Amino acid sequence: MTTGADLMARRFAAAGIRYAFGIPGGEVLALVDALERAGIRFILTKHENAAGFMAEAVWHATGAPGLFLATLGPGVANAANVVANALQDRVPLIFVTGCVDQALAETFTHQVFDHQALLRPIVKATFRAASGTEDLVADKALTIALSRRPGPVHIDLPIGVAEAEVAERPVIVSSLPVPSVPASLDQASAMIAKAARPLVIAGLDLVAEGSGAALDAFLTATGAPLITTYKAKGLVSETDPRVIGAAGLSPKADRIVMPLIADADLIILAGYDPIEMRVGWRHPWGPDKPVIDLVAEAMPHGMHSGTVTHEGDVGLMLERLAATVTPKPVWSGGEPARARDALARAFAAPGPWGPHNVFETVRAIAPAETVASVDSGAHRILLSQMWTASLPHTLIQSTGLCTMGCALPLAAGHALVTGRPTLCFVGDAGLEMVLGELATVRDLKLPVVVVVLVDAQLGLIELKQRQQQLATAGVDFGQTDFATVAKALGGHGVSVADKAALEQATRDAFARPGFTVIAAEIGQRAYDGAF
Repeated sequence: MTTGADLMARRFAAAGIRYAFGIPGGEVLALVDALERAGIRFILTKHENAAGFMAEAVWHATGAPGLFLATLGPGVANAANVVANALQDRVPLIFVTGCVDQALAETFTHQVFDHQALLRPIVKATFRAASGTEDLVADKALTIALSRRPGPVHIDLPIGVAEAEVAERPVIVSSLPVPSVPASLDQASAMIAKAARPLVIAGLDLVAEGSGAALDAFLTATGAPLITTYKAKGLVSETDPRVIGAAGLSPKADRIVMPLIADADLIILAGYDPIEMRVGWRHPWGPDKPVIDLVAEAMPHGMHSGTVTHEGDVGLMLERLAATVTPKPVWSGGEPARARDALARAFAAPGPWGPHNVFETVRAIAPAETVASVDSGAHRILLSQMWTASLPHTLIQSTGLCTMGCALPLAAGHALVTGRPTLCFVGDAGLEMVLGELATVRDLKLPVVVVVLVDAQLGLIELKQRQQQLATAGVDFGQTDFATVAKALGGHGVSVADKAALEQATRDAFARPGFTVIAAEIGQRAYDGAF
């Protein structure tokens, strides 16, 4: 017998999806069963948010859209955070929720509310599947999730529709829109030809497209240096001297890169999405600055101005423009190299122990190809400036929504798909939010190395309170023995308070199977002056 759930599951499988995540309830059991029959493994998590972040990690690792499920009512409500994150972080995510049939909803109210009304503001589209449309709705969802700027799409799947017997039919697969380039890029080409100090700022659109090679070729043709947003780190290897570094959240970094922006006589925005940037990046250049804005989808964000805006496939536009360039010397004063060196000095470790030393030490020991995730907080701002990424999707984080609780499930999802050890950097408050997911990591036998920065405080918020001359309130908490917690949950745990101990703990963690929690005790106010 073929069910409506089978039709939906087969379409997901045809899109390359091999994993789904969530917490099953009675309303999604038919879909879970159909997914398994279609070759999609269902992974149980401890919270719906974690399911969504594990699904995002699959996209980072494979390029296939993420898939996660929730049962009606509380399951859907729990997932709102990760769905909003997918919208703001441009993640192609399919969120399927179980719901009661419409006839039952008219007379039955337990756990029943309008899922679509809740989710509509934070998804690209929302559908309610009807009998005979299951595969069509799945096809629409996948196409919308992957088109232009990626994002989440919601499908409400009634129990009766999922369980009903349907006729066999071929899988519907729509082709994605053909990447487009504007008919004329002549104005942009002329601006590039005239520039003596061009500067490229690259962002999320290029990550979604996988257009790092096109960006590299454009830099070679023009001689322009590169600044990236945090989530675009690694589009061009950060060991490349053309890469100044990342920016967006650190005032210390801004004090170095903003003068370079001021000195540039042309800004090329290559898939730059300002949703990652802090308030200091509103209008970072004057209205007279020549700016070429190449974007997947033009949006009225109001964050910056542009002389000419072209919408379409950013990588193809960069390729087209690079082909028109006659190479010439640029930046004769050497300003980009000085800015790059200044960033390196600004974020060097100021003493023998602290968060800087933690990141330097782990980076030196972890294999070069190691993928790392990082949670939101003070540690993320510092690590994103210090961590060297040689490829895109190798430092994964929440940069649009900047939500806490993402790093552990992101690392877990990546380790699940690749089978390789994955690093997770997290603050103690962030880890306490998602401690239950260590059990998920244990059950899946995943090689995840968790480095938790222990200061028993919401360090970033406490710092802001002091900057605003406010009393300290609501930011301090007790210190958890994370090493013991890790052991209790079936992993390995160790606490460290100096570089030598961290070096040994990191080597051991990468050498053993299963997960390890390394609790790096850095003390309070360790981020003062750090970023």
